[in-house]
Amino acid sequence: MATSDRSISEILQDVLRNLQSIVRSEVRLAKTEVREEITKAKSALLLLGVGAVSGIFGALFLLLAVMYGLALVIPMWASALVVMAVLAMVAGVTANAGLKQMKHVDPVPDKTIGSMKENAEWARQQTK
Repeated sequence: MATSDRSISEILQDVLRNLQSIVRSEVRLAKTEVREEITKAKSALLLLGVGAVSGIFGALFLLLAVMYGLALVIPMWASALVVMAVLAMVAGVTANAGLKQMKHVDPVPDKTIGSMKENAEWARQQTK
């Protein structure tokens, strides 16, 4: 049986250095992966933005067409007022629905906090 000239404290220091190195490597890997995903997301977000702006303009022109169509039956000012009133009702209903849903949102990540507490407790148990 071969004996080692290294003390237990030296071995523990080596283990800690290796763990630190592993953690640093994992952090570097995570940063690289996040950068790659952000690069992919940039082009997708640009396309989504262009699509959203185009959709908004399309909806505005549709509303303008509705207003001009109504102007054939009622005065122009009244047709603009009708379109505005319908939009105001839609805005009110959707805003109210959004506020109701917001009341059910819990901003505290309870599951994550619980998991972190469990991990900390596990680590404490391992070091005893």
